[in-house]
Amino acid sequence: MAAERNQTSGDQNSDVSPQEGTEEEQNKLVLTLEILQTIKDAQQTHGLRHGDYQRYRGYCARRLRRLRKGLHFTCGNRHKFQRKPITEELLSEQRFLLMPLMEAERAWSYAMQLKQEANTEHRKQFHMVSRMKKAAGHAATLAKLCDSDKVDARTKLEAQAYSAWMQGSLEFEVQLWEAALNHFKEAKTIYEKLSSALPEDARMVYDLRVEDIKPSIRYCAYNIGDQSAMEDLLQMRVKSGAQGMLGDKLDELVAQTREKQAATISEVSWQGRTVSVKQEQVRLFLLSYQESSTDLQAAPDTNSKLEVYEKLLMDCKDAMQVLRAEIREDPSARAAQAEGKMSQLGYLLTYLTYIRNTITIERNLLMAETVKASLSPGAAVDGRRAAKPQDLVRLYDIILQNVEELRQLPGIHDDATMAQNLEAQSDACKAYRSFYIAKSYAVGQKWKEAVALYDQALVQGKTALGLYASLPDSAERIAELDGMVAEVHANKSSAHASCILDSPTSPDEQDLVLNDTGANMVTFPPNFQPIPCKPLFFDLALNHVEFPSLQDRLAEQKKGGGIANMVKGWFWGGGNK
Repeated sequence: MAAERNQTSGDQNSDVSPQEGTEEEQNKLVLTLEILQTIKDAQQTHGLRHGDYQRYRGYCARRLRRLRKGLHFTCGNRHKFQRKPITEELLSEQRFLLMPLMEAERAWSYAMQLKQEANTEHRKQFHMVSRMKKAAGHAATLAKLCDSDKVDARTKLEAQAYSAWMQGSLEFEVQLWEAALNHFKEAKTIYEKLSSALPEDARMVYDLRVEDIKPSIRYCAYNIGDQSAMEDLLQMRVKSGAQGMLGDKLDELVAQTREKQAATISEVSWQGRTVSVKQEQVRLFLLSYQESSTDLQAAPDTNSKLEVYEKLLMDCKDAMQVLRAEIREDPSARAAQAEGKMSQLGYLLTYLTYIRNTITIERNLLMAETVKASLSPGAAVDGRRAAKPQDLVRLYDIILQNVEELRQLPGIHDDATMAQNLEAQSDACKAYRSFYIAKSYAVGQKWKEAVALYDQALVQGKTALGLYASLPDSAERIAELDGMVAEVHANKSSAHASCILDSPTSPDEQDLVLNDTGANMVTFPPNFQPIPCKPLFFDLALNHVEFPSLQDRLAEQKKGGGIANMVKGWFWGGGNK
């Protein structure tokens, strides 16, 4: 009886088991799993938005445990682990495909965590490679499972691309460049085909993965021997800001390339004087400064441009520290400084100070343009508050300080064009500062102060326009200032009107007429004004015309009178009376 009960229990369990079913149901089953979208959503939600691989690894472990428990597919017990392979016969639902995917993601995230820690503990590099091998193995298992007829075509392609990308990442870390290149190309091709075959709203995730793979392909090609890939890699580093396993290698490549190029910079010329550059740190910075214009043009957005400026400022700071330390240790430089003269090192330090302030001004002007774009209340982006005029006031204060520092540098006033340019820039900054202070007062409905500051902005803006008019290559600045002056005029008129509407005035103080119902901005109906009257025409020729005499006709009428005419006159003439 016990055996019969066990058999019956087994039969009942088999009826509800997710691993079993009728043959007809198995043949009809088609599984779908959007692999790339699934892992991207999980990564963004569970730590990778901030580069927290440990948190994402913990999520993958918990998700994997829930999947095994829900599918009654536990591997052993708490005392002993015994792996149970997932076979094609078990593919009764999507969760069986999720298990190898989560195992691969767990191993990969652990490898990336170890890679971060390997910067200070080099022995963890070996452990990282071991985890990458496990991740590649789980990805291959997923691809093999998806070859089943129970899985749709899209999932098969995604699994194949995911496995190729994971295997390429492993080979990238162990520097098997040719094998990594082939696997990355395979993954890129599959993702491009998927993107072209899907609707537009589903393409983004595949297009982003293709863009992520491209720098890795070019780096592998460079290491194989394709020297033309180096320039592409440098541009990709600026555009995409590659991170992770490729970012560090690209940074190393950039550093090596610039070291070779910096050796060619032996001297600099500025303000009519040429000095030699012997410090390696200074050479590297000057090379970065020369290439910054190309990097800024290649930057896709404002944040990327700001990153270029920030890196330049950090490199400039390091170079200036090297020069200051060398000046302190050089007796001749200290002696020249004590006598009020400028040594070669002092001149080079002045030049770097000029560059630092110039870069800071350009960065702050870019930030000011960004703040202007979000100045209106409806222009808030990504949940952030809209900017206020006070934000721009602070920025223009900093810009003005940088301009004044430039004007105080030795030798600046010897160059008339540069001195005039800095003076024009100073007046323009003052005009913008007055303008946005006025807008701040206008927001607080302090109309009198706002009108006074608008007047001040007009004066400073017109002064700057006069200075820029005689400077070369100033068309863009002039156009920008013209737009600001026009806006100041409009805002000033609005503030003036608001001041009249909000403040009681007397007829002696204002040209406008006020009454109990409000301010009369214009007189309606308008007052009468004298205008030229309609001209009169006189017939001057009438006085010189001689009319013919009518006496003959009058005489004939008198002769024809009688009783008949009298009777006729009674009927016609009398009737009219």
